[in-house]
Amino acid sequence: MPYLLSFHWGWLIGSLLLGLAMGWISVVQRGNGTSKATARWLAVLVAALVGVALGRVVPGRFGYWLDLGLIMFACYLVGCTIGAWLRDIVVSRSQPAPGAS
Repeated sequence: MPYLLSFHWGWLIGSLLLGLAMGWISVVQRGNGTSKATARWLAVLVAALVGVALGRVVPGRFGYWLDLGLIMFACYLVGCTIGAWLRDIVVSRSQPAPGAS
């Protein structure tokens, strides 16, 4: 794991910045979104992949790619969260107060 962080730090920062940009430019969706059943299956899939990576079940190159992909995905999600949070702060400051006309 430290090898992945030290060798691929540029790619990890890139995925973080890409997530930051996507979180910033994304528009809040007021639609249905993902169903609870689909969200559960996705959570189970991610948990299974993390378990496989931590258990070192997949050897060699494919295990390396799995670890790198999961770390990059985590960096992307952190960037998306930070970008959306920053956009929310900026948008909420630019809106007038509820009682002001």
